[in-house]
Parts: sequence; structure tokens; C-alpha cells
Amino acid sequence: MNKDVEELGCKVLHQWATLGSFDFVSVLEAPDIASVAKVSVALGARGSTKIETLPALEIEEFLRTLE
Repeated sequence: MNKDVEELGCKVLHQWATLGSFDFVSVLEAPDIASVAKVSVALGARGSTKIETLPALEIEEFLRTLE
């Protein structure tokens, strides 16, 4: 998966195996949300992966948006 993600313009920063609703959690770095959407659609189209995308902001950036 990491190679596929990188070919689509993003970078895998962290991956964890988890217990519960999801088997794995991956944290990606991407230049923009459109790049993340591209990864989600490409990997989800395979049919073997259920993807939930959660865009995240650094806390300082989030607080600036509230000013």
C-alpha cells in the first residue's frame, strides 16, 4: 500500500494494526485534500479496503481558524 500511496502523491507517515472496527490505521501526509481523495478513491476501488478519511489540522492552525 505504501508504494501505491506514494505514486498518488502522498506519503505514509505512520501505520498501526488495531483491534476494533478497523484493522489498520494509517497517517498520511499530502499536499492537499484533493490528493487524499485521490488515494481514497484509488484504494477503495479495489473493493478489499474500507477507508474512512479524517482530515486533521495541527492544534495551533485549528485555534487560528477560531480567531
